[in-house]
Amino acid sequence: MRARNPGERRAAEASGRRGERLAGWWLRLKGWRILDRRVRTPAGEVDLVARRGNLVAFVEVKTRKSADELDFAIDERRLARVAAAAEMLMERYAGPGDDIRVDVVLLAPGVRPRHIENAWIG
Repeated sequence: MRARNPGERRAAEASGRRGERLAGWWLRLKGWRILDRRVRTPAGEVDLVARRGNLVAFVEVKTRKSADELDFAIDERRLARVAAAAEMLMERYAGPGDDIRVDVVLLAPGVRPRHIENAWIG
């Protein structure tokens, strides 16, 4: 993977933020309440924290330029980092009796967002 110049990095950051807003909107349409966005921990960042009933999801959002790239947008290493961050955040967002999971929302122009539930089983 090649290093990005500052202009490319800013564009990627802006695209990621737009994707996170769209993913939040999509999840709200599916009955989720967004508790927080872009939560940083020493283990990594969680893009969205969402709740529906007694289920709390720590959500990784990936935006790609084409639908063909979505199948390669997420890997085990990234999911492990999100899971580690989620573990650090559980006490803040989940209460007794709540279920917790790591989800992924994949976005690309011209296709419906793809919500992968319980993407990390570790």
